[in-house]
Formats: sequence, C-alpha cells, structure tokens
Amino acid sequence: MAVREASASRPSARERLLAAANELFYNEGVHTVGIDRVIEQAGVAKASLYNTFGSKDELVRAYLEARHASVTQRIMRAVDRYDTPRERLLAVFEGQAELFAQPDYRGCAFALASAEAPSDGLVVHAAKEYRSWVRGLLTDLSTALGVTDPALMARQLHLLYDGTSQAVRMDRNLSAAAEAREVAALLLDASR
Repeated sequence: MAVREASASRPSARERLLAAANELFYNEGVHTVGIDRVIEQAGVAKASLYNTFGSKDELVRAYLEARHASVTQRIMRAVDRYDTPRERLLAVFEGQAELFAQPDYRGCAFALASAEAPSDGLVVHAAKEYRSWVRGLLTDLSTALGVTDPALMARQLHLLYDGTSQAVRMDRNLSAAAEAREVAALLLDASR
C-alpha cells in the first residue's frame, strides 16, 4: 500500500522530463544542454525520454509549448480581471509584470531559444506561433476597444511588449512593464 501511495504522488517520467527541460533549457539554452543532462536531472532512463517524446527535438517542442501555455494563462488571467476594453488591453502589460517578478526570469524563452536556432527549425516555428498569439491577442483587444487601425495598434503594442521584455532581461528594469503600460495608454488615447 505504501509503495502505491508513493508512486501515485511522484510525478510521471513525462512531467519530470519537462520540468528538467524547462529548467535547463531556459537557464542554459536549448542547444547547449545535451539530452543526457536532461535525463540525469529528471532521474529517468534514456528509454523513458525516447518512449515519451521520441527525440530531443520533440522534447524541445513540448518545452516551448508548455512555456507558451504558461505565458498565455498568465496574460489571460490579467486580461480577464477587467471588464472595459481599454483596461483589458493594458492588462497585457500587467501580466508581463507578473512574469518579470519571478526571481528566475531570464527573458523571453522564445527569444532565448530562437537566438541559437536554425532559421527553419521547430524552435523558430514555435517562436512564430507564440508571437502570432501575442499579435492576435493585441489585435483582438484593439478591435474591441474601437481603435482606428487595430492591426497597426497591435504592431505598435507588440514592439512595446518585446522591448519591455528586453529591458527587464538586459537592464533588470523591473518597472519596465509599468512604464510600458503607461506608454501603451498614451498610444491608445492618441489613436482614438
């Protein structure tokens, strides 16, 4: 009975592999970290990796999908706290601020991974999907607000979004998200 309880509370091999990949890939780089380090940190057999993911590339894909899902949840929680279109759009930067406040924040996982990736690989594809989601969200929120050119506003806000991430990463400017929110409010006001 005790053995069954212990195994029920222990994370699955998949969960342990993803946790190890998340930590190592984010902190040290997708291409720098070898699969043996991930396997060792996860405490699984090599066969577990290949049975679960098939390859390192598929583990990288799962890692980036998990990062995308995590950021999506954080941003949408912030957006969903508000009712008015203006506040919902500005809340995107509040969601970013919550991410930046994490002590292990090193920058955008997609920017970090794609900086060292081949231009036609799965990392770049995952980064494009993430960026497309951000742009789509900003476009939808701009449309709901009734700005004159929602696509243009979304592109401008996306530049601000990206720059905010870099300011926190490169300068450790933890007030960047609040500053970006203020600039976004000025853009919104000027567009209406």
